[in-house]
Amino acid sequence: MEFPRPAVWVTVTFNPNGHSTRTPSVLLRASVIWLGILVLAIGNGALRELLISPHTGPQIGEVLSTVLLCLLIMAVAWLAIPWIAPGTRGRALAAGGWWLMLTLAFEFLAGHYLFGDSWQELLAAYNIFRGRLWLLVPIVTLFAPVWAQSLRAK
Repeated sequence: MEFPRPAVWVTVTFNPNGHSTRTPSVLLRASVIWLGILVLAIGNGALRELLISPHTGPQIGEVLSTVLLCLLIMAVAWLAIPWIAPGTRGRALAAGGWWLMLTLAFEFLAGHYLFGDSWQELLAAYNIFRGRLWLLVPIVTLFAPVWAQSLRAK
């Protein structure tokens, strides 16, 4: 028998023998996976700065890096969605929404306070009218768990 849970981080299930079992929730599992995505994103940025942009120039380097990161996020979602186990499309979207919130919080807070980027510099990455495609990353981040779950269901 499963009782409604007040927190979204742990599910408590009570067994007929009186024992309870605690299992990580969708958001807790999504958080663990997001840490892996963060590592990949940092590695992607290093790859862009050290190898891609010196050979292609900064604008093409950013485009290639954005596409690569989107593909990495989709691959991680594809591999991780069985473990995250959202069950429903709504929970998969909640996991993606959580990833999006963590990503934007890290990007803007760490970008500004740790790396010293101005708010204008951070927002400039989202200007599609200047050829910046970074907006694709948050979109893919939001929908990757839903897409992965849908693709795996086929």
